[in-house]
Parts: sequence; C-alpha cells; structure tokens
Amino acid sequence: MGDRTAIVAIGGNSLIKDKMHESVRDQYIAAHETSQHIASMIEQGWDVVIGHGNGPQVGFILRRSELAAHELHEIPLDVCGADSQGAIGYALAQNLQNELRRRGISKPVAAVVTQTEVARDDPAFADPSKPIGSFMDAAEAKRRRTQDGWDLVEDANRGYRRVVASPRPVRIVELDAIRTLTDAGTVVIGIGGGGIPVVANADGDLEGVAAVIDKDLGCSLLAQQLGAELFLITTAVEKVALNFGQPDEVWLDHLTLAEAKQHLAEGTHFARGSMKPKIESVIEYLEGGGTEAVITNPENMARALAGDTGTRFTRD
Repeated sequence: MGDRTAIVAIGGNSLIKDKMHESVRDQYIAAHETSQHIASMIEQGWDVVIGHGNGPQVGFILRRSELAAHELHEIPLDVCGADSQGAIGYALAQNLQNELRRRGISKPVAAVVTQTEVARDDPAFADPSKPIGSFMDAAEAKRRRTQDGWDLVEDANRGYRRVVASPRPVRIVELDAIRTLTDAGTVVIGIGGGGIPVVANADGDLEGVAAVIDKDLGCSLLAQQLGAELFLITTAVEKVALNFGQPDEVWLDHLTLAEAKQHLAEGTHFARGSMKPKIESVIEYLEGGGTEAVITNPENMARALAGDTGTRFTRD
C-alpha cells in the first residue's frame, strides 16, 4: 500500500441524476463523471478504494423480480445486493480504466463482490425499519407476511411496504483480498451498498440475510481496517450544514471529532436518512484511528482535497 490511501464512498443516488435519467446508460454516463474525479485523485498519488451505495439499483432489481414473479423465481435481497455490486462495479471499473488509459496512467482496476458480516443477534433484527421494494395492497401484504415471513408497515396513502433490519457491520469478509489488491497497486471497487449482509451460523459458515447495511458505516469500517489516511464521502451538497434548510443555516468548513459528536448529540442538525449516518461514520472512522475525513459533492472532490471547499473532519 502506498503512503496515502483514501476510501471514497459514493452514493447510489450519485449515479442517478434525476427521474429522467435512471436507465443503465444514464447511470453509466454518471459513473464516467465520477470516474474522472477519482482519476484525478489517483493522478495526485492517492491509492484509492471505492465504496458505493446501491439503494435505487436494488429497488429496480426487486421491482423487476416482482413483475416477473408469475413466470420466474423471485430474487432474494442478499442476491439483489450482489447483482447490484456487479453491475455498478462493472460501470465504475470500465469507466475508470478508460479514463486512466487516456491520462497515460498504467494502473489496474478491479471490482470485488464484498460480503459484510453482521451479528446474528444485532438488535436491529428485532426492529426492522428499512423500507424496500414496492407498495402492495392489504391482501398481498397478508400473503407475504404469512407465506414469506416478511415484516411490513402500512402507509395510509400508498398501501403496505416491506421493511428489513439495518444491522451494524462488524467484519468485512473480503478484507484480506482488498488489502492484497491495494498493496499490489490495484484500484479496488468494493463494499457496494455497505456489503452483502451475511451472518455466521452455529457451525461458523456464512449465509446471506435479508437486511440492508448503511453504506457509509461499511466504508468507515473498511477505512479503519485498511488504515486509510483519508475517508471521503460524496453526497448531494458541497458542505455539511447546521440547521440545514433553515433561516439560520450555517455551512461548515471544519469540525473536530469533539465538535462533530456534540452537534450529533444535539439531535437537530443532521437528518436520520441523510446526513446523520455520514456524520456517525466519520466519527467512527476518527475514533478508530483515522486521520482525516471530508464530505462534499462529487464535482467538488478536487477542490475539497485542496482545502478550498467541503467539510473537513479531524481528531483535533
């Protein structure tokens, strides 16, 4: 591994610009844009490991499976995660390979289908809350609950929807493989969607489980275990803000670990399904020995690394 290793966590939504650009081709074009920014980091001497979200893509796979259920077998959630890792990894790897070649940089790129172990007794399994898949009527919800053992919640306006657990990542199964590739100078794309959730059975064998791992927490764990000097999270905004969207909104250039923990504890600044898990993942990275984290949007990655924008997090 080189002197400077960065884990770059890109959102699944960053591959989908809007509702009018959801096709495979549109996502490939978006992956090309992201790859240009990452190639610039590599050009600056960074060893890069790329993690990515997959929420929208898994949703598409589930919907296709539902529509085809009258003719073909349905796809389990863990396999949906694996499928999305392969497709997104392919798009990112090919685009990055092409971009590096254009820049005259000889560096291999590899996508690694990654499993992430979670604890079988994680409290999240007793309180599934992450909605996935399509809405359904009461009759279908009853059938799914009885036949498949699904947990469902009702939305008065849209029907019922399946919910699954979001357990904490405890071990990245392919960590040694990712480390070996990175040590050999390979750009790795891995831990897509936080990793495919797996648990160990009584014999120690791994098996997939219907759950969703937070992508940023998974990338944070990978950053800690690889000893990465930088943990970079891309999102929809250029910087982190206090009181986001309010008249007293304040954009932040720099936060220490203590300041980040204080603002998180206040409970009013970071939305649960948006910025909160990103701040939590940064805190875990820094508490786990990490050096520096940055949150910004993809188009400002280079400027953020130069210190011109983004929100920078350090231990002190």
